[in-house]
Amino acid sequence: MSARDTSPVPDTPSDRDRRSLADMRSTMTSPVGDFEPFEDEAEILGENSVVEEEDDGEELFGDDMERDYLPNPALDRYDPENLDDEADFSDISQADRRAAEAEMARRDRAAGIHRDDRDLVYSEGDDDDVPRAKRRRDAEKAADGEVEDQEMIESIENLEDTKGHTVKEWVSMLGPRTEISNRFKSFLRTFVDPKGQYIYRERIKRMCEQNQSSFVITYTDLASSQHVLAYFLPEAPFQILEIFNAVAKEMVLSIFPWYERVTTEIHVRISELPLIEELRTFRKLHLNQLVRTFGVVTATTGVLPQLSVVKYDCVKCGYVLGPFVQSQNAEVKPGSCPECQSSGPFSINMEQTLYRNYQKITLQESPGRIPAGRIPRSKDCILLADLCDMCKPGDEIEVTGIYTNNYDGSLNTDNGFPVFATVIIANHLVVKDSKQVVSSLTDEDIHTIQKLSKDPRVSERIIASMAPSIYGHDFIKRALALSLFGGESKNAGEKHKVRGDINVLVCGDPGTAKSQFLKYAEKIAPRAVFTTGQGASAVGLTAYVRRNPVSKEWTLEAGALVLADQGVCLIDEFDKMNDQDRTSIHEAMEQQSISISKAGIVTSLQARCAVIAAANPIGGRYDPSLTFSENVNLSEPIMSRFDILCVVKDEFDPMQDQHLAKFVVGSHMKHHPNNEAKDDAATEDGNTLEIPQDLLKKYIVYSKENVRPKITNMDQDKIAKMYAQLRQESLATGSLPITVRHIESVIRMSEAHARMHLRDSVQEVDVNMAIRMMLESFIEAQKFSVMKKMRSTFQKYLSFQKDHSELLFFILRQLTLDQLTYLRCKEGPKATHIEIMERDLAERAKQIDIFSLKPFYESEIFKTNGFTYEPTRKVILQIVPEAGVEE
Repeated sequence: MSARDTSPVPDTPSDRDRRSLADMRSTMTSPVGDFEPFEDEAEILGENSVVEEEDDGEELFGDDMERDYLPNPALDRYDPENLDDEADFSDISQADRRAAEAEMARRDRAAGIHRDDRDLVYSEGDDDDVPRAKRRRDAEKAADGEVEDQEMIESIENLEDTKGHTVKEWVSMLGPRTEISNRFKSFLRTFVDPKGQYIYRERIKRMCEQNQSSFVITYTDLASSQHVLAYFLPEAPFQILEIFNAVAKEMVLSIFPWYERVTTEIHVRISELPLIEELRTFRKLHLNQLVRTFGVVTATTGVLPQLSVVKYDCVKCGYVLGPFVQSQNAEVKPGSCPECQSSGPFSINMEQTLYRNYQKITLQESPGRIPAGRIPRSKDCILLADLCDMCKPGDEIEVTGIYTNNYDGSLNTDNGFPVFATVIIANHLVVKDSKQVVSSLTDEDIHTIQKLSKDPRVSERIIASMAPSIYGHDFIKRALALSLFGGESKNAGEKHKVRGDINVLVCGDPGTAKSQFLKYAEKIAPRAVFTTGQGASAVGLTAYVRRNPVSKEWTLEAGALVLADQGVCLIDEFDKMNDQDRTSIHEAMEQQSISISKAGIVTSLQARCAVIAAANPIGGRYDPSLTFSENVNLSEPIMSRFDILCVVKDEFDPMQDQHLAKFVVGSHMKHHPNNEAKDDAATEDGNTLEIPQDLLKKYIVYSKENVRPKITNMDQDKIAKMYAQLRQESLATGSLPITVRHIESVIRMSEAHARMHLRDSVQEVDVNMAIRMMLESFIEAQKFSVMKKMRSTFQKYLSFQKDHSELLFFILRQLTLDQLTYLRCKEGPKATHIEIMERDLAERAKQIDIFSLKPFYESEIFKTNGFTYEPTRKVILQIVPEAGVEE
């Protein structure tokens, strides 16, 4: 462009310039011109001139356009009102200015604020005021790589306004992606908990200290601080998590620049997603959404390498193609070689290709959550990177992941139309075991547990809290408590393993809440599997081998006992099992392992679980005139593997029946859905010993994980003498065989009783309680004629830690039942008044070293059961309800 002439009007194009401009315009508008139009007219008119183009408006290039450039003294001046000549600005040196700017930039970085230098030139929405030449130069610099793309993107204040796009389209655009990246970076740097600690800074540092590649972000924290990101995350999880991972890696490398040598990827794991879905409720609307579900792992594959970023070698010319990012659904292959334009063949470059760990697991619905009459649904779940091998078959897990689909050719072959299989690509995984429960205990929980253990009556309180909705049955409740706490397993020198779990068999009359005890144990135990003998087979209880429909390989599937590893296996209707099925669990109950030798698979699976079984006697009702072996259709080997045998008899006792009826009616009234005034602290009989069920579950888990009772000063002579007596009585009566397993049972029960009190060593009180439980279990299994004699023989063991009032009540109850039976045979059902001579009770009390009956007459148990004492006649009276229905 030619130089300007000496015109009196400054900065005005000369006539020659105007002529050349007019010539160019005529050339541009002519249909056959050889010149292309200029992109920017500011290059012709000068950089300080601004050209405004309007479709419909005043014509600026007319014949009289020169008049616009003539001098106008009225307009060619500044308004004096807008001039600030009186301001006094202090001079600042260039060094001080640079230091101040550096300090402000450091402060902004610490606060997570991203400032753009363009804000100093023009504000948002002022693009039309900026010369297009400058904008074009900035774009050219960006294209040449001189300016980062991030600096060219304006911040978006209203990020949730997607401007008509879907969420996935919106977050894929460069502007929203940059804004999401900046906001997430600010969240990681600035989020503080209620105590004022920067929790995610600490998590990142802790992750790096442990050389890990992932850290967990709580969804509720993200929603409280950055609600827009929390809204976008479930809708577009692939895109948002990709941004999150890139930001996390950038932050890690800014703190530890060499951390890429440890891991090339940093993963952000999302926990505590608010909505939990059942496996059977997944539908089309959940596709490509972030979901949270739970279930039991039934099968796992090995950990395989999966292609992550692939590079190929051209076999003809050796050129390296790539990198190609491998997708989850289909293999990515190059089309042609850019070097020699051949279409192949290509081979994978093994050195430069990146792999990641890959494992597929099968997730099945938890047994307790399957609707009635339905079979459990299962879903494949893909674990990548460091999530592999975090769980094993039998674990109950909670998965947060992306529910997506992949093509399955076998489904289309079977159904004849396009059908997609669905999988869950896991993002976060939590194994629900006792260790996870212990790690979730707060300091307040631990303080409450330790305070409770110092209560001298803690064992009585635990037993009173076992199945509180079931009346009575103290012996069964104590047996359940001992089994849930468990003993200590031993494996001396890896040679001989001795189990620590306590097996319990409950057998008795129908309607005595046997199945309810098992259901309660399923709820309170940290890990439990419930099954029934009628619906269980040998392979269903142990393990079975099946052919994988996809790979056609034989795989091993876990049964109920394997799924209950380090937990409790509950078997109802134990007597309904076939003998062949029952013998399959012999090894599992004693050696706590299951040996498999099928289809070329020879292995041994762990089954370290306690077995609590319930069985019905032959004919439906228990016959007291027969021994336990004659009442139950079970073999001696299986019975000897049970540590505690609980016999439940539905005996006739008018006063006990009356209390039971009151308890059941009161329980139904108290737990009615419309009853708001629930009082769980006390029951009808004034029992305030109950522990809240949540606290009891935490107490059991804490004790099993942290307490390891040792046997130090055990009274061996007492156990040896008791064992010798039991062997002698067993041979004489011909009932249950007493074996060495019963000595081990006493040791296990003493360890479990010590664990109830959180003691590190077994004391004499624990051994005495274990002997009492063993003897009660043995005596209850005898004939009625032998039982009374054996009770008197072992009375000193059986009376341990029993209240004298409870013992005397037991004796008095036997006397009243005998008297009531005699009177009703003599007088008929009208007999309601029973008189017991005091000397009869005193003689029986002397046999157990009780000489004073006065405290018993004043006890609560004496009064609540309808007894009164007449000192003048020295007679104990009881009025029982009349048999029959009152008119």
